[in-house]
Amino acid sequence: MLLQKVKKVPQRKCIVCQERDSKKGLIRIVKNKEGEISLDPTGKANGRGAYICKSSECLKKAIKTKALNRAFKIEVSDEVYENLLTQLEAYEQ
Repeated sequence: MLLQKVKKVPQRKCIVCQERDSKKGLIRIVKNKEGEISLDPTGKANGRGAYICKSSECLKKAIKTKALNRAFKIEVSDEVYENLLTQLEAYEQ
């Protein structure tokens, strides 16, 4: 009898609503060494990452509560938040 090894699915937590989901169920926002913040749909870009749900509502809440400021320990400009929102809406299509 062969025992099949069960693969562990990496879990991550949304920094906005605190819901846990698989790594693929959430979208990663990354801050690279230059301090640039962008959406990382691959989940493999270099830099500090923070995960949020794949919905623009969650990102809008992150903007309101300044969740990315806390996650990256820097001041994130409104321009960056708007850019992320545009990227996420394009990604949702």
